[in-house]
Amino acid sequence: MEYRQEEDSLGQVRVPASAYYGAQTQRSRENFNIGQEKIPLQVIRAYGIIKKAAAKVNCQLGLLSREKQKLIDKACDELLAGKFNQEFPLVVWQTGSGTQTNMNVNEVISNRANELAGEKKGSKTPVHPNDDVNMSQSSNDTFPTAMSISAVRLIEEKLIPALIEVKQILEEKSKQFEKDVKVGRTHLMDATPVTLGQEFSGYKSQISHGIEALEKNLEHLKELALGATAVGTGLNTHRDYAEQVVKEINSLTGINFTSAPNKFEAIAAHDDLVKTSGALKTLAASLLKISNDIRWLASGPRCGLGEIELPVNEPGSSIMPGKVNPTQAEALIQVCIQVIGNDTAITVAGSQGNFELNVCKPVMIYNLLQSIELLADSCQSFANKCLKGIKVNKAQIEEYLKESLMLVTALNPIIGYDKAAEIANKAYGEDKTLKEAAVELGYLTAEEFEEAVKPGEMTEPGL
Repeated sequence: MEYRQEEDSLGQVRVPASAYYGAQTQRSRENFNIGQEKIPLQVIRAYGIIKKAAAKVNCQLGLLSREKQKLIDKACDELLAGKFNQEFPLVVWQTGSGTQTNMNVNEVISNRANELAGEKKGSKTPVHPNDDVNMSQSSNDTFPTAMSISAVRLIEEKLIPALIEVKQILEEKSKQFEKDVKVGRTHLMDATPVTLGQEFSGYKSQISHGIEALEKNLEHLKELALGATAVGTGLNTHRDYAEQVVKEINSLTGINFTSAPNKFEAIAAHDDLVKTSGALKTLAASLLKISNDIRWLASGPRCGLGEIELPVNEPGSSIMPGKVNPTQAEALIQVCIQVIGNDTAITVAGSQGNFELNVCKPVMIYNLLQSIELLADSCQSFANKCLKGIKVNKAQIEEYLKESLMLVTALNPIIGYDKAAEIANKAYGEDKTLKEAAVELGYLTAEEFEEAVKPGEMTEPGL
């Protein structure tokens, strides 16, 4: 490999000749050979938006020449188009402010801008990575801004649409199954009847609340730290810069971001990310309940509950012919476990704000974006390859319902709890039907029993 010689504030550095990144990126590569987890490209693209917006506003404020702004703008557009994806090799496990990633972006944009101006990579002229690309900025305020932009975009463009699709399918299923009366279960034991549609309506409500929680947290997440610079005071920025640069970001993204009203909080604490992760964790808990219910309801098909049938997507066993497993539910369960684990990491990282700076930013956004993306992908897969194709096994649910002892609950208002319990115990102990036990005990005639115990009516309020 051929190298070029560059220089930074610490001295000489050898950089691959073909690389658009520079000395500080190379130092990070050499100093942080830790793991395989790279800074997500969503963060890099968010940085492209930040640098493009900052250059335009700095030019409008008379701080950056029009010629330099145009070069930076062109380089940012190429970055956003994915032209330089391979030029961002840095791992998550770096400085806690994300400084090396900020400089990685500055160097790539600077070198490309200078190349467009006819200069060599590493020349730092006419566009300097610090003085021009990083003008009015610090890693301490750009990295949090990149976190906010990348997380909000992924939530709004990918996760919420996937959740809406899940919610719509659950609503359709709740209507489709609204007349399918079945045994309810509490403590994994037989309970009074419900409809399969009522069960699915509960799942739909969980997802609805999950969407609402995410949308509520977006308000805080949309507060951008940009303009805080190093410690929150805005040193080395024009007084109008913070508000104007957010307006430009909004123009570029189509999202209504706001300038954080308190820049000290915006860079020293990341409660917005912690709260968002909490909403994702709650959503994961909901999806765990739903996916586990689905696989239990479909268990069998002959020796389990078998009340519903799932789509057959692939063979389930390498040794047992004909076996089919609830694989979509199992994949979703694993995703939810990962999201819950990520939330623990994000919560602890969010507590590491020392005075004017939180120093665990990269690990926070890495885990948050992973949680968002995993939930979005798995929800879409679960919706289309599982939920959409669920069918009810009417014969099975009718058989279970007929055998349920908890239908005796309908007799409580008529003969009282104690006599109803006596009927249930007699029926269970002597392997008889509830009606037979009630008649033999002399508490009801067969006709009275049939008039009182109507499973379909037991799924609604009433006596």
